[in-house]
Amino acid sequence: MAGYVPCGKVAVKGAAGPGSGAREVSGEVVGPDRTCVIGAGPSGLAAVKALAEAGLDFDCFEKSDRVGGNWVFGNRNGQSRIYRSLHINNSRQRMAYADFPMPADYPDFPHHALMARYFEAYAAAFGLHRRITFGTAVMRAEREEPGRWQLTLADGTIRCYRALVVANGHHWDPRWPEPPVPGPFAGEIIHAHDYVAPDEPIDFAGKRVVVVGMGNSAMDIACELSRPGIAERLYLSARRGAWVIPNYVLGRPMDRLGVGAAWLPWRVQSLMAELLIRLVVGAPWRFGLPRPDHPPLAAHQTVSQDLPVRLGRGDVVPKPAIRELQGRSVLFADGSTVEADVLIYCTGYQVSFPFFAPEFLAAPGNELPLWRRLLQPGEEDLFFLGLLQPLGAVMPIAEAQAKLIAALLAGHYRLPSTQRMRREQERDDAARQHRYVASARHTMQVDFDRYLADLARERRAGERRAKLRLRPGAAAPS
Repeated sequence: MAGYVPCGKVAVKGAAGPGSGAREVSGEVVGPDRTCVIGAGPSGLAAVKALAEAGLDFDCFEKSDRVGGNWVFGNRNGQSRIYRSLHINNSRQRMAYADFPMPADYPDFPHHALMARYFEAYAAAFGLHRRITFGTAVMRAEREEPGRWQLTLADGTIRCYRALVVANGHHWDPRWPEPPVPGPFAGEIIHAHDYVAPDEPIDFAGKRVVVVGMGNSAMDIACELSRPGIAERLYLSARRGAWVIPNYVLGRPMDRLGVGAAWLPWRVQSLMAELLIRLVVGAPWRFGLPRPDHPPLAAHQTVSQDLPVRLGRGDVVPKPAIRELQGRSVLFADGSTVEADVLIYCTGYQVSFPFFAPEFLAAPGNELPLWRRLLQPGEEDLFFLGLLQPLGAVMPIAEAQAKLIAALLAGHYRLPSTQRMRREQERDDAARQHRYVASARHTMQVDFDRYLADLARERRAGERRAKLRLRPGAAAPS
């Protein structure tokens, strides 16, 4: 491998000397007990805080010049792109870190600028900025052997670590329809990743627009462009039906009504959710949308207070899946045809790790089986944070994951046996496949409340395993 320099035996900077066995790598001596965090977005920040509080040695590399990842509008990393009008669709109480509530004067569903300010405040409150190396991309991450990683940075520097925490996010690499929609299109085609505002990157005024998808980006963009004076005509093309969840029920954010309580069976939760949707909004097919082939909470939530009104007013025209593109015409599955100037694909994102060789680790079809969505069984030196799709917010989950990882690296928590982890992973994957719609969007789906409860239970069990291991003559627990 060109440019490959094996890390060899390394020691903490300043500890090298005759007979120490340490070696210098690219002008630096790095420690065998040091951990690396890739990314300082919402998940990476949680990792930095947890590792620092555990007293562990670590580095965190962030490609951008600030924290916040995808929530930084116009982020310099070139990967995070959010549209100008974006607001969160989980309430602020459900989205905040457990030990850092959002300000009381924040609205229930803050704008992205307030979210970016929140992450900056979080980093400042716990002194995290000084623990992060900004403007530094990790170009390659290679495992020499278990517990020994070699990382190549953008400037060519090579660093060595005992463990790697991957927090590079999974909403930055656009996923396009597969297979591609057949036929030529004479207009303009963009992905939701590139949408910024009604006048950027395209001036949508007077345009005939087809928005493809039934996720949250599709809802927001369709509702925004269908306002008077913007798109001449707005069509919403849906391949599969979805339950459109309102932001508010009885004057309160729906995610704070206890529908998702961990102690409730999910089918009971689903029945409650469907009852609320029918009472507050109405069945989606009454507005011309496809009838969902699944119950609520069996798919990632689609949240919109505005879409039913836009549909009811005729500002948004529902359409089925696209069958073929025919120059300026779009042919749909029901045989209808419309003239269009712009197609916006709101078709989600693919999980990518640009610093790993594809033959080492990849996620084709967004499939990457992990134990507790944290690690591959038997590998205690490679961790993933926030690599999941919750029915809820990522931040509290990433925070809980980070604390478990820090406890493991500090020796206060012990993983189950590899065999047990594999059994649990198979069980969890089977439960996910049984509950959620089979699609690339749901390969990493978890239930927010149940996941947090299960992870807390596992951490307590792992702490007991760690204490038992320290007792003289104690048998290793399974």
